[in-house]
Amino acid sequence: MKLIVCLLLALLFACSTSDADAHALDPGYLEIRQIASDTWSVHWRKPDVNGQPMAIDAVLPEGCTPARGPDPISDSRAWVSSWVVECRADIAGQPIKIEGLETQQNDVLVRLLPLESSPATLRFTSDAIVQNIPSEQTTWSVFIAYFQLGFEHILEGWDHLLFVFALFILVRDPWRLVGAVTAFTLAHSITLALATFGILNVPGPPVEAVIALSIVFLAMEIVKSSEGRFRLSKQKPWIVCFGFGLLHGLGFAGALADIGLPADDIPAALLAFNLGVEAGQLCFIGVLALLVTTWRLIAAPISQGATVVAAYGIGSVSMYWLIERISGF
Repeated sequence: MKLIVCLLLALLFACSTSDADAHALDPGYLEIRQIASDTWSVHWRKPDVNGQPMAIDAVLPEGCTPARGPDPISDSRAWVSSWVVECRADIAGQPIKIEGLETQQNDVLVRLLPLESSPATLRFTSDAIVQNIPSEQTTWSVFIAYFQLGFEHILEGWDHLLFVFALFILVRDPWRLVGAVTAFTLAHSITLALATFGILNVPGPPVEAVIALSIVFLAMEIVKSSEGRFRLSKQKPWIVCFGFGLLHGLGFAGALADIGLPADDIPAALLAFNLGVEAGQLCFIGVLALLVTTWRLIAAPISQGATVVAAYGIGSVSMYWLIERISGF
């Protein structure tokens, strides 16, 4: 029982310290688009931190004037600024710096759109705050960047992690669990694509509220299953996961809308992001399975009481998220 309770407490503590937001994916986004031989338009989107722009700044290569943009303006989700720069020379091979990123946990995506060469996507992290502009880039680099974003999103998006954790407790058969997670990924891939191409458009707050409600539902299923009742969610979890995956995909779409997608590489970016999410989910489940197996070998079987305690903990934090989002409508 101690292991399940400790895992739950660790996950709930992480949830409570994630800036009161279930979605941790909110990287910065810098787009530099060439509009003439020596002229570029710049669009810079900083993440919001407690009502203020994150303390980072984009510094363009030497020879580009101005190298920094004006003060950003809030669009209610992030802080945005746009300006036009004159560059005296070719910027290929020149460095771009995201100042202050070394003290942050977020990433920054930089999208370069020259007139006469292929677009390029760069991913800046706290360990890589300066990178040189490549002369050309392939679709593969876009794939890698968005795969990493998907992987990190599921491991830092506490609501989605809590959903997977509840599923792990509910479904004990390994192959059913993997099938359920795959059905979840397939479903959110569908709605994510529909939302990205503008076919489906649902406001963010109601979607996030229903996502929280989906976790409450799984918590209730855990409790009812422990009472010995037949539950479709346990016997055929892929059906339930596919339905909820359609909703979670709309949440992913909101996250991607905040950072943008490369217009000429949207299919590759979407595929990479979804595969990254799937890989992140399976890695999380693998770690949980390893911990539980090790505990059973060196200690004792996990009691049914631990399952019920975990279910109530998951349901409680999900209800908090649900109320918070309803109050924000």
